[in-house]
Amino acid sequence: MCKVIAIANQKGGVGKTTTCVNLGIGLAREGKRVLLIEADAQGSMAASLGIQEPDELEVTLVTIMEKVINDEDVEPNEGIIWHDEGIAFIPANIELAGLETALVNVMSREMILKQYLDTVKTEYDYILIDCMPSLGMITINALVASDYVLIPVEAAYLPVKGLQQLIKTIGRVHRKLNPQLSILLVSLPSRDYGRSEVLSAIIMLCVSLKSLDPLHTLIKSPNVPVK
Repeated sequence: MCKVIAIANQKGGVGKTTTCVNLGIGLAREGKRVLLIEADAQGSMAASLGIQEPDELEVTLVTIMEKVINDEDVEPNEGIIWHDEGIAFIPANIELAGLETALVNVMSREMILKQYLDTVKTEYDYILIDCMPSLGMITINALVASDYVLIPVEAAYLPVKGLQQLIKTIGRVHRKLNPQLSILLVSLPSRDYGRSEVLSAIIMLCVSLKSLDPLHTLIKSPNVPVK
């Protein structure tokens, strides 16, 4: 069964794209069928996978989501690019920022990405969604479409302070739109590990959400093995 994982944090520069690409390639090397979805208007994932000018692409995530909105058929493999590392990916560019504004007036606007992914899940073992650094409608779409959320975060006061809003948003999506959503992992970069009070604060944030099963929440540090 395909697992859909959103890599999310509204703070920029925490390693969402790097995590998404490297996790995807690692899974592909283990023989898994992997699709990466770039849900970020910056186009960083496309650039890191060799697309020199993401803004010049004719077919992107925007193209696919617009077809879903307009009840048009999406062709098999439309917009999907295959990479030499064995992964497939759907890029995005600056047009995604405009789509986020347009979604305000769309019926069932939170479900657009899920509707598309439900049509391609059978082709993949894992779908990883690289979210933009915001909690706007595109990120909500990613959370609604996902089974799990992976949150890269620095072990410092301000990033953890900002994490509160993300955790609350995940809780609301879980309660109202996607009861299957769980926090899979909070990843702490090794250069920041060692601040036990920050680690404790993150754990308390996760388990404070009674709507999320704490057994599905895992705090990972470089010094704690995960079995």
